[in-house]
Amino acid sequence: MIDIKAYRDAPERFSAGARAKQVAVDFGRLGALDAERRRLLTDIETRKSEQNRLSKEIGPQLGQLKGRLKGLAEGSAERAAVQSQLSELEAAPLALKNQIAVLEEEFRRIEPEWESILMTVPQPPATDVPVGASSDDNVELRQWAPAGFDPARGFMACRGFAPRTHLEIVKSHRMADFERGVKMSGTRHYILTGWGMRLQQAVLRMAFDMMTNENGFTPIGVPVIVQEQCMVGTGFFPAGREQAYHIEESRRGAGHDLFLTGTGEVGLMGIHAGEIVAESDLPIRYTTVSTCFRREAGAAGKDTAGLYRIHQFEKVEQVVVCRADDAESRQWHKTMIGFVETLLQRLELPYRLLQCCTGDLGVKNEDMIDIECWMPGRGELDAKGVPQGAYGETHSASRLGDFQTRRLNLRYRDANGKLQFPYALNNTVCASPRILIPLLEIHQQADGSVRIPEALRPYLGGAAEIRA
Repeated sequence: MIDIKAYRDAPERFSAGARAKQVAVDFGRLGALDAERRRLLTDIETRKSEQNRLSKEIGPQLGQLKGRLKGLAEGSAERAAVQSQLSELEAAPLALKNQIAVLEEEFRRIEPEWESILMTVPQPPATDVPVGASSDDNVELRQWAPAGFDPARGFMACRGFAPRTHLEIVKSHRMADFERGVKMSGTRHYILTGWGMRLQQAVLRMAFDMMTNENGFTPIGVPVIVQEQCMVGTGFFPAGREQAYHIEESRRGAGHDLFLTGTGEVGLMGIHAGEIVAESDLPIRYTTVSTCFRREAGAAGKDTAGLYRIHQFEKVEQVVVCRADDAESRQWHKTMIGFVETLLQRLELPYRLLQCCTGDLGVKNEDMIDIECWMPGRGELDAKGVPQGAYGETHSASRLGDFQTRRLNLRYRDANGKLQFPYALNNTVCASPRILIPLLEIHQQADGSVRIPEALRPYLGGAAEIRA
């Protein structure tokens, strides 16, 4: 959620941000509702203040008048006059009470619409994010590849043989069973078997150990089934509702529905919702390994075969919550990306970093860097039907400013005693089985075996290669 005070001070910043992100927001209606809401709040507070003042002032007067009534004869003119004064004094607070009730009812009527529109306002992009309409306008920052390998030359030129796709590799080594996965759960489902399961567990554990043992992140296990307010608080609702699996518990008599999370970020950020943490506890650095679920709505026809775009996967996620300081947030962004680059270099996988443009940031991010691994089995086919290789996204590193922490009402008290909303960041450390695609395709050998990178071997009992 945006800072409503910041919006009032500079509405054009937020409307320009929404245009840059191509997010439709009814700012006209929001402005009208906000003005009406503020007017109502002012009127309510004014009348409550008047009500309090009258209560203090007329209390003694009411006591005096009621005392006088006791000594006056029934039906006398004087008694009627005192009774009239008494009625007028008692009517004034009651009239204010009724007015306040009407104003509060009007406030309750417009509040849901005001909040609903406010929830659709995206986090404005950082000023240095390039303007663009889609991922086609993202800007490459840099590339890395292991010694002796150049993606620009292609796999065959570098290795001397035509690459097989990960589909061919997993089939020959019996690493996955797509047919039975689909039989059990429908399209975009799979079963990992044998070396496929071993590789997934190895690379996830390698990533997890790197984050905890080497970089000091606190390991956390979080729920992957959460209530709606957790999805709203982390910014995945309302804009991403169509991507989440919905468990309609309310239809079965439960008090609330539940949702399957698409990333461990939801659970990690939800831990401290509604809390005031100590500034001395910042930065909070959490990592988790969790099962993730995404409906992939709108992805019909995209990467329908294989392990690239699926409904269920495992992910090591990293989250940082730091002080409300832009420079500190930017430094953490670089540091978190550095962790991922270290992992990919240890796995000897070529990759590139892309600066996402405004149109590819999504609702909640003010800045995002995508990391894409080069996969020989992707890309256009040559005349012989051999894929030419292409980069595919495997990681995203995001800066969110205080967008999530405001929604979650997560705060800290600064050195001056003032409550602040900290800044949040997140980054995929490793998502599998997608990471298995470049791992298998890059390290395949001419005889059909797959070389295991040295850094991964300790997690596979010292095995150096996979053979059929």
